[in-house]
Amino acid sequence: MTILIDNPLWPAHGRLWAHLVSDSDLVELHAFAQANGIPRRAFDLDHYDVPDEAHPRLVAAGATHVEGRELVRRLIASGLRVTARERRSIR
Repeated sequence: MTILIDNPLWPAHGRLWAHLVSDSDLVELHAFAQANGIPRRAFDLDHYDVPDEAHPRLVAAGATHVEGRELVRRLIASGLRVTARERRSIR
C-alpha cells in the first residue's frame, strides 16, 4: 500500500494543487490525510486535492512523489479510479 502525490500543477482559487491518492485502499488514504492535517472536504471521490505548500510536508510524511501520468496509471490499476462518467452520475 502506497500513498502517491503528483506535482502541484493544477490552478484553482489563486494557487496550485496536487493530487493525493492511494494505490490500493481509500481507508489508508483517509487515515494518511487526517494524520497530516488534510481536511475531509478536500476529498473528491478518489483523491484529495492538496495545495502546493503542503506537498513537501506530505512527501516528508511518507507520500511517494510520482508524475501525474504515473499517479493516474496506478489509480486506475488499483480499481479506485472514478471516471468522468461516474462523476456525472454521482453528482
